[in-house]
Amino acid sequence: MIADTRTNAGVDNISSYKKLHVTEIAGDRVISIATAGNLSVTQTALAMVAEGIKMPGHDDIETLANVPSMFRAAQLVGHAMQQVRKEIAPSLEADSLKVSASMLLGGQIKGGKMSLYLIYAQGNFIECSSDTPYLQIGELKYGKPILDRALRPDTPMGEAVKLGLISFDSTIRSNIAVGPPFDMIVIARDSLHGEQRRIEADDPYFKDLGRRWSEALANAHRAMPPPPWLEPEADARPNIAVAS
Repeated sequence: MIADTRTNAGVDNISSYKKLHVTEIAGDRVISIATAGNLSVTQTALAMVAEGIKMPGHDDIETLANVPSMFRAAQLVGHAMQQVRKEIAPSLEADSLKVSASMLLGGQIKGGKMSLYLIYAQGNFIECSSDTPYLQIGELKYGKPILDRALRPDTPMGEAVKLGLISFDSTIRSNIAVGPPFDMIVIARDSLHGEQRRIEADDPYFKDLGRRWSEALANAHRAMPPPPWLEPEADARPNIAVAS
């Protein structure tokens, strides 16, 4: 899971906030959440989950530290998103502010399977599957084609991380709303542990990856034949007219 840190309320009001949040209990669970959209909605929802929520029909207070399954974790976060939207959406909409928000929730709880969910502001969610082996939120259109073409369910972890970073590199080149530093977590199945890393703009590997990707694209399109229906390029030699 990779998340950038840039937020903006216009081109003259850009700041950085952490959008990747991790709950880890050694040997028991590791749950990671990435957020996108309205910052007040996502931060309030995460604060509610951290304090604990009584789900409808239940008396126990639940948090990400004690939910029994990843599915239940998605339900918990979805419920928080739904409640926040109900409570603060009217006041935000009155000021013509966007209340759209979404989250990615992924990880594993001991005894259960590794899972990844996309949670919408309305509280509903979908699960990642082998048909589409990744999920995205936020500004996705520039980096999505790379993942669509190259990412497969059996892609090795190292290749998947590389593709994720290339996807981010393509996005930041075309969209000012996305920028470094990036926060990344890599979770191996059944490890119940996440390897976290912050990638700054001057990260040597990230910079080299972006340079190599640009060069590879340039070389690829030069190697392709021109459209056969176009006229061949005119002779570059000048025409000479002589008058006597």
